[in-house]
Amino acid sequence: MSMTRIAPLEPPYEAEVAEAFQRIMPPGMAPLKLFRTQAHNKRVLQRMFAGNLLDKGSIELRERELIILRTCARCGSEYEWGVHVALFAEKASLSKADIAVTLNPDPDLGSLLAKEILLLKAVDELHDSSGISDALWIALTQYYSAAQMLEIISLTGSYHTVSFITNAARVELESFAPRFAHYQ
Repeated sequence: MSMTRIAPLEPPYEAEVAEAFQRIMPPGMAPLKLFRTQAHNKRVLQRMFAGNLLDKGSIELRERELIILRTCARCGSEYEWGVHVALFAEKASLSKADIAVTLNPDPDLGSLLAKEILLLKAVDELHDSSGISDALWIALTQYYSAAQMLEIISLTGSYHTVSFITNAARVELESFAPRFAHYQ
């Protein structure tokens, strides 16, 4: 990646920004470079945090993380993919092989459950066509309710936006986060 286009803010932060960071970051962890970059526009930062889908949703944590990792991989956002691998993969019970399949063009080659493979295919179709084919929709609805389908679509869209920001602003990779090459 080339040089960062928008330098992350450095402390001390304005009170409103500091409070937002404190609400979203685990205790003792410095704000991510992505968040510090977005803090140049407090409204965008606040809206991102307000629309955040990292709470307990209608799908399992493991499924959420597979969707996020596949979306970030398809968008080439090594930054966000690596942050999620570092911070959520263990909690989501994702093995090294599970993580690697999110980078594989053919999700059928991994050892994921059938419904998890369908999730990766949904991300792929949304990425490639901004839609989901009838056949895939029918297959997904054998496992997921209407509310869950909306969450799947929303997660994919949200992480396209995050990927656009990390890629376009050239957010510097976090030192603690693994790289694509570690899993290919």
